Amino acid sequence: MARIKVHELRQKSKDDLLNQLKDLKAELALLRVAKVTGGAPNKLSKIKVVRLNIAQVLTVISQTQKAALRKAYKKKKFLPLDLRPKKTRAIRRRLTKHQASLKTEREKKREMYFPMRKYAIKV
Repeated sequence: MARIKVHELRQKSKDDLLNQLKDLKAELALLRVAKVTGGAPNKLSKIKVVRLNIAQVLTVISQTQKAALRKAYKKKKFLPLDLRPKKTRAIRRRLTKHQASLKTEREKKREMYFPMRKYAIKV
Protein backbone atom coordinates (compact mmCIF):
# COMPACT_ATOMS: atom_id res chain seq x y z
CA MET A 1 0.00 0.00 0.00
CA ALA A 2 1.32 3.44 -0.98
CA ARG A 3 1.49 6.42 1.34
CA ILE A 4 -1.82 8.21 1.82
CA LYS A 5 -2.09 11.88 0.83
CA VAL A 6 -3.24 14.00 3.76
CA HIS A 7 -5.31 16.40 1.63
CA GLU A 8 -7.35 13.40 0.47
CA LEU A 9 -7.89 12.33 4.08
CA ARG A 10 -9.18 15.77 5.07
CA GLN A 11 -12.01 15.51 2.54
CA LYS A 12 -13.29 12.20 3.96
CA SER A 13 -15.95 11.89 6.65
CA LYS A 14 -15.17 10.61 10.13
CA ASP A 15 -16.81 7.23 9.43
CA ASP A 16 -14.65 6.75 6.31
CA LEU A 17 -11.54 7.64 8.31
CA LEU A 18 -12.43 5.18 11.08
CA ASN A 19 -13.04 2.41 8.52
CA GLN A 20 -9.72 3.17 6.86
CA LEU A 21 -8.02 3.12 10.27
CA LYS A 22 -9.52 -0.29 11.02
CA ASP A 23 -8.30 -1.63 7.66
CA LEU A 24 -4.81 -0.27 8.21
CA LYS A 25 -4.59 -1.80 11.69
CA ALA A 26 -5.71 -5.15 10.31
CA GLU A 27 -3.08 -4.92 7.59
CA LEU A 28 -0.43 -4.05 10.17
CA ALA A 29 -1.39 -7.12 12.21
CA LEU A 30 -1.00 -9.33 9.12
CA LEU A 31 2.37 -7.77 8.35
CA ARG A 32 3.56 -8.40 11.91
CA VAL A 33 2.52 -12.04 11.63
CA ALA A 34 4.46 -12.26 8.35
CA LYS A 35 7.49 -10.77 10.10
CA VAL A 36 7.40 -13.38 12.85
CA THR A 37 6.91 -16.26 10.41
CA GLY A 38 9.76 -15.00 8.22
CA GLY A 39 7.90 -13.26 5.42
CA ALA A 40 9.25 -11.65 2.29
CA PRO A 41 11.45 -8.54 2.69
CA ASN A 42 8.97 -6.36 0.78
CA LYS A 43 6.36 -7.09 3.47
CA LEU A 44 8.78 -6.12 6.22
CA SER A 45 9.50 -2.77 4.57
CA LYS A 46 5.75 -2.20 4.25
CA ILE A 47 5.31 -2.11 8.05
CA LYS A 48 6.81 1.39 8.28
CA VAL A 49 4.52 2.75 5.55
CA VAL A 50 1.40 1.29 7.20
CA ARG A 51 2.39 2.69 10.60
CA LEU A 52 2.89 6.15 9.06
CA ASN A 53 -0.51 5.90 7.35
CA ILE A 54 -2.15 5.01 10.67
CA ALA A 55 -0.49 8.04 12.28
CA GLN A 56 -1.71 10.31 9.47
CA VAL A 57 -5.30 9.08 9.78
CA LEU A 58 -5.27 9.52 13.58
CA THR A 59 -3.78 13.01 13.21
CA VAL A 60 -6.46 14.09 10.73
CA ILE A 61 -9.22 12.71 13.00
CA SER A 62 -7.90 14.59 16.03
CA GLN A 63 -7.35 17.83 14.08
CA THR A 64 -10.87 17.83 12.64
CA GLN A 65 -12.29 17.06 16.08
CA LYS A 66 -10.35 19.93 17.65
CA ALA A 67 -11.40 22.32 14.87
CA ALA A 68 -15.05 21.40 15.44
CA LEU A 69 -14.64 22.03 19.19
CA ARG A 70 -13.02 25.41 18.56
CA LYS A 71 -15.94 26.33 16.34
CA ALA A 72 -18.45 25.20 18.99
CA TYR A 73 -16.77 27.19 21.77
CA LYS A 74 -16.12 30.29 19.63
CA LYS A 75 -18.70 32.60 21.28
CA LYS A 76 -18.67 31.00 24.76
CA LYS A 77 -17.29 32.76 27.82
CA PHE A 78 -15.03 29.91 28.97
CA LEU A 79 -12.86 27.55 26.93
CA PRO A 80 -11.82 24.01 27.83
CA LEU A 81 -8.21 23.85 29.03
CA ASP A 82 -6.90 22.08 25.93
CA LEU A 83 -8.32 24.81 23.65
CA ARG A 84 -6.73 27.69 25.57
CA PRO A 85 -3.38 29.10 24.45
CA LYS A 86 -0.48 27.27 26.14
CA LYS A 87 2.03 30.15 26.63
CA THR A 88 3.94 29.81 29.93
CA ARG A 89 2.69 29.16 33.43
CA ALA A 90 3.76 32.64 34.59
CA ILE A 91 1.90 34.35 31.73
CA ARG A 92 -1.24 32.30 32.43
CA ARG A 93 -1.15 33.29 36.13
CA ARG A 94 -0.57 36.98 35.38
CA LEU A 95 -3.29 39.58 35.98
CA THR A 96 -5.33 40.57 32.95
CA LYS A 97 -4.85 44.08 31.55
CA HIS A 98 -8.20 45.11 33.04
CA GLN A 99 -7.34 43.75 36.50
CA ALA A 100 -3.93 45.45 36.46
CA SER A 101 -5.42 48.82 35.50
CA LEU A 102 -8.02 48.86 38.30
CA LYS A 103 -7.43 51.29 41.17
CA THR A 104 -8.21 50.82 44.85
CA GLU A 105 -10.60 53.14 46.70
CA ARG A 106 -7.64 54.70 48.48
CA GLU A 107 -5.86 55.47 45.20
CA LYS A 108 -9.02 57.05 43.78
CA LYS A 109 -9.49 59.29 46.83
CA ARG A 110 -5.84 60.30 46.83
CA GLU A 111 -6.02 61.32 43.15
CA MET A 112 -9.23 63.22 43.74
CA TYR A 113 -8.02 65.15 46.81
CA PHE A 114 -4.43 65.69 45.71
CA PRO A 115 -4.42 66.12 41.93
CA MET A 116 -1.24 66.72 39.96
CA ARG A 117 -0.29 70.39 40.19
CA LYS A 118 -0.23 72.39 37.01
CA TYR A 119 2.46 74.98 36.52
CA ALA A 120 2.51 77.72 33.91
CA ILE A 121 5.93 78.05 32.36
CA LYS A 122 7.11 81.53 31.30
CA VAL A 123 8.36 81.57 27.73
